[in-house]
Amino acid sequence: MDTQVIEALAAGNSSTRLQAALAAGTRPDPRLVDVLVERCAVEPDFYVRDMLTWALTRAPAEHTVPLLRAELRSDRPQARSQALHTLSKIGDRSVWPSVTRSLLHDPDDEVARSAWRAAVLLVPADEEAALAADLVTQLGRGDREVQLSLSRALEALGDVTRPALEAARTHADARVRAHARATERLLDDPDAGFDLAVNEANRAYALGPDRAR
Repeated sequence: MDTQVIEALAAGNSSTRLQAALAAGTRPDPRLVDVLVERCAVEPDFYVRDMLTWALTRAPAEHTVPLLRAELRSDRPQARSQALHTLSKIGDRSVWPSVTRSLLHDPDDEVARSAWRAAVLLVPADEEAALAADLVTQLGRGDREVQLSLSRALEALGDVTRPALEAARTHADARVRAHARATERLLDDPDAGFDLAVNEANRAYALGPDRAR
């Protein structure tokens, strides 16, 4: 095991940590996997976390996947979020049962966003409609970035989302209705800007129900 890499991963300088993560991925060593997973849970720098994820994807899945699945039950939101992100990059569909409803509805926005992205990549085809119906219950949640993440996840599922979105357009909450309509707009035109789609949805509802159909 490369003790220099281990020490560098905990260095005070983010550039040093980034180079250590790069080295770990360039020369994959299964004995480093637990160190990399643990570092993902506490690393403050986005670029270093991204390199840590890359390094983990380079290691044998039989070493990484069990440790990452265990992280999904961590009390630390960043541990859960990064584990989901890394599992989505590895793409092992056997992980699907571990992407639980509690993760899809996690109170931490970053964890939920990572769960949505992982779910649409790992879900079996025969469970896509059920996933879409579950994700639609999160419409209206959070700020622009959270809502955009959810819309993109629903867009990735495709037409199986339409029945649930149609039902959401009659929701009592105006934010939910507008978010549902904006997501439908993205389904119809994936190149449409999200802000434009939201504005169009709000304008349509302001003009009356007939214009919002």
